Order: sequence, then structure tokens, then C-alpha cells
Amino acid sequence: MTTPKRPNFLLIVADDLGYSDLGCYGSEIRTPNIDRLAAEGLRFSDYHTAPMCSVARAMLMSGTDTHVAMQHVMTQDPSNYNTSGNEGYLTRNIAAMPELLDDAGYLTFMSGKWHLGFRPGYIPSDRGFQKVFSCLPASSNHFGYDPKWDGGEENRAKVHGHQPPIYVKQDQRYVVEPNMTSSSEGFYSSITYVDTLLSYFRDRTERQKEKPFFAYLPFTAPHYPLQCLKSDRDKYLGVYDSGHAVLRLKRLAQLIKLGIIPPDVNPHEVVSPENKHWDELTDKEKKFSSRAMECYAGMVECMDRQVGRVLDYLEETGELDGTVVLFFSDNGAEGTALEAEEVVGPWLIEVINKFYNNEYDNIGNADSFAWMGPRWCQASTAPNRLYKHYTTEGGIRVPLVMRYPGFSHLPKGSICHSFTTAMDVLPTFLDLAGIKHPNTSPSHPRETAKYHDRMVFPMRGKSWTPWERQADTIYGDDNPVVAWEHYGKAALRNGRWKIVSMPKQHPTGTGKWQLYDMYTDQGETRDLAAQFPDKVEEMLVLWEQWLRETGAHYTTPLETNDGFLDRDIIGDQRAWMRLGNGKKFDEAF
Repeated sequence: MTTPKRPNFLLIVADDLGYSDLGCYGSEIRTPNIDRLAAEGLRFSDYHTAPMCSVARAMLMSGTDTHVAMQHVMTQDPSNYNTSGNEGYLTRNIAAMPELLDDAGYLTFMSGKWHLGFRPGYIPSDRGFQKVFSCLPASSNHFGYDPKWDGGEENRAKVHGHQPPIYVKQDQRYVVEPNMTSSSEGFYSSITYVDTLLSYFRDRTERQKEKPFFAYLPFTAPHYPLQCLKSDRDKYLGVYDSGHAVLRLKRLAQLIKLGIIPPDVNPHEVVSPENKHWDELTDKEKKFSSRAMECYAGMVECMDRQVGRVLDYLEETGELDGTVVLFFSDNGAEGTALEAEEVVGPWLIEVINKFYNNEYDNIGNADSFAWMGPRWCQASTAPNRLYKHYTTEGGIRVPLVMRYPGFSHLPKGSICHSFTTAMDVLPTFLDLAGIKHPNTSPSHPRETAKYHDRMVFPMRGKSWTPWERQADTIYGDDNPVVAWEHYGKAALRNGRWKIVSMPKQHPTGTGKWQLYDMYTDQGETRDLAAQFPDKVEEMLVLWEQWLRETGAHYTTPLETNDGFLDRDIIGDQRAWMRLGNGKKFDEAF
């Protein structure tokens, strides 16, 4: 009698994709391949990651809180730099997903964004991936364009979103050939990632094909700069000419129609007082702003098409039904770049003016640099509050689609409304593969256990397999609480209740703890703290417990005289229109 092959795992992550940016979540953007996953599997309406890319990926790879596994220096207090919980890379005090699967005999492939460390010993090939093609930074030019700096590399401006295209193949630096024609024939992030992953699949020997695989496909789309193939961009010409407010209402109506949010949902209002409403923009500003969204939609459609290529290959080889496929976003849609605050803003202006051409017809090409801004992104995150970088629902609640015929009792096309997190993926995979974590029974959350040559912390996430096998819920009252802390913005979820703390200088921030009933107020519109002070105190006891268990450093951000994010140029939806070395905005048309 032969032993059944363990399930394969295909983990696909989008970069800064909003809650309603997929067709199966109510979007006008065409995503037939991801929609197919949803129709043959299930969607999650209450799935949570983290406020920012790197920290979400740390949760995913470790199965535990990001303050345990890694933290990008998410504090402005210099005394906390390089302290435990603020290392800036995926630490060795956790057993990473690819390491555990590699130990268990899985083939482990990765093609895409890492964002979990540059230093030797911490790149993907050091953490269990056998075959690697990876973009190491947070983001880069999607066509591989890398302007040459006067005086050499040391004079490069330190600009997030304009980081050098640092790629590696295995453990060696790989230099991308810039695709300055912006064509489908040269380098383009989404296409190249899938080309590479498919080559890994096709290069397997017959013996390797007998092994289960773990394939990790983290796209850099649709992270800014908004760049896509012209053919994808032009499919959406005119689609967004009615503006962000109209789009938001359409998306909300579709979310309700699909059953993802309840009909009586109270969406949070759009918060962006520094940016004009659509009817206050000039006709030219509207045209440019619509073009940015056309590029965004083109990026998402292209990404979906590449996902389809992987699914088609697995179907052709007969491996799809034996593969657990997950697709989700790492955080909410991008409306502001916290990495660009203060000194970065002026640098970014200089960089775009020197090297990029933001003429209307050039927007989306390799040498353009545009973003969509907070009003468009709040059309994507609605009904949730705010967007990426915030511990409100708009920053941490994202779409998740899962397909696995092994869960045959679940009706196709189902929607899971249970609270879930990115920390749950690793324990779920280990359960399905029959793999034991090296630290399964700690006497307390900070107890470590031996793993190879080091000591590792336990997982905090919950396996979904009991729910997938008829359990009523995933997180119960006896489970560890889930909390977030990011640049002094904080939140904690326990059952139906959530507390949020936002500094006054941030949108919707009061400087006090707010309380929300997430079962009836997904939009976080009714602060119940004054009505239920005892519940707030009860939640704050859990917050202090979480701080002790994770070692998180909770400090409020340092204020500038004119506000914490006043110099964040990405938060200005019109700024990019007037930048660049091409024909100036005022000269257009």
C-alpha cells in the first residue's frame, strides 16, 4: 500500500492590493483566474495581515507575531533601533516556513519579493528555499529601470519606491536587463516572476516530481510606481473618469451583493482633507488621476493573468487538485508612504524630476513614476477605515482566496466570515502536511525550544484545519489575542471587540483608546469606549499581556512641528502629475 502524497502548497501574495480590488470581491478589474479560485474554493471576509509589507511577511513566514519574528525599525525612537523586536530582518529565533517544509522533504521554490533582510545569512536561500529568484527590497521599478547616478552608487538617493533593483538568483546578485521599451518581451516583474517559477516546475526530475512542493509567489504588483503594459492600461481607458467617490459606491454595492459584507454595513467616511474631492479637480487633473488608476488596474489584471499561467500548468500536470492554493494581499491599499516621511519627500521630488517622464501618454512606462493617492485607495479599502500603514481595518483587513478540493465538505464558492490572520497560514500548512513544529507545547509564550543550531519561539497562529473540518470558528475566547503595533499606532482584537489607539496627528486619531464592536461595525464608525469603559480596561489588560508575550516596544511617534506625515509626498494624489523631465503638466493638451 502506497502512502498518499502530502499536499502541495502554492502561496501567492499581492503587494498593496485593496480589499475590493478583485472581481470576486466586487471589483471592475478583470481577474478571471483568481475569481476561478474563489468559485472553486472559498473567500475570507475577515482575514488580517499587518499594516505594512515586511511585517506581514514576517507573520506569514513564522506563524507568530511580527515583533517576535522580525520588525522593520517601526519606531522613530532611536533608542529602539536594532533592539529585539526591531531588527529589520527575519530573525533566527523562529523556524521559517520554507525551513520546516524543506526539512520535511518538500521542494521549496520562491520567485518574487522577499523584503525580510539583505544581510548574509538572511536572504531566501538561507531560510530554506532551494531555488530562488527574488527582489530583496520593499519595491523597485517594475521594468527594471535603474538610473545611473553621478558619482556612482554611493550617491544614490535613499528613496523608497526607487530602491535599486536588487535581485538574487540563489545566493548570487542578479542584474536585471532594463526593459526601457516597456514591452511584454523584456523584464516585467509579474511576468518574469512567473516565467521563473514555471521554469523551476519544468526543470524537476522525475524523482523530484514524486515529492510535494511549496511554491512561494510574492508579486511586487500593484505597489507603486504604477507601471504596466500599455495593452493592459488601455483596457481601462475611461473606466475611472467618474472619480473615486463613484467607484467607492460601486464597489460597496458589489461587496454587499456578493455577501462579503452585510447590507447594513456602515462604511467609514473617506478621510483625506489635504486632497481635493473629484469635482474640485480641474479636467486635466481628473484625466491624469484617472490614468493612474488605469495603470493600477492594468497591473492587477496582468498579475491575475500570470496566476492563470501557474494554475494552467498545474492543471496540465494533474497537480492542481492536490495543491492548497492561497492568494491574498500583504496589507491594505497604499495611500501614503510612511517610509517617505520627512527627508524622503524632497529626495523623491528630485529623483522624479531628474530621471522620470510623467507626460500623460508615458504614464505606466518604465520611466514614469505615479501613484494613486489616498482617495482612490479608500475606494479599494471601503468599507474599512483608512489604508496601509494604519492598524485600522483598512490597513490590515485584506482579501484572501483559498482553493483545495481536499476540503470537500465546504461548498464551492463559500465565504468564511471567521476572524483569521496571516499567522495562521504556517500552522495550517504544517497540520495538512503532518509536520510538527519544533516548539509545540511551550509552558509560556516566551519559552524557546531547540531547532537545529538555535532556539526558536512557538507559533501564535491558529490552524484552520479544525474549522475546515466542521468547527464553528477559528479563534475562540481561550486563544491568544491578536494585536498590532506600528509606528505608535496600535490595535488589539479579541472576539467581537477591537481597541485602537491612534496619535492625534494621524487621520481619525484621538490619542486615546477607541473601542469597536467588529461584528456590527466593520467600518469602525462608532467608538464605544465611553459607553463601555470596563470593556476598554479589560482589553488593556490583554494589551499589556500581549506586550509581555511578544516583547513589542510600544512608543508613540515623534511629532514634527507641522505634523508627522506632512512631508509624505505619496499622500498627495496630484504631486506626481507636475513632476518629471518631460513636457510639464501645465503644457499638456
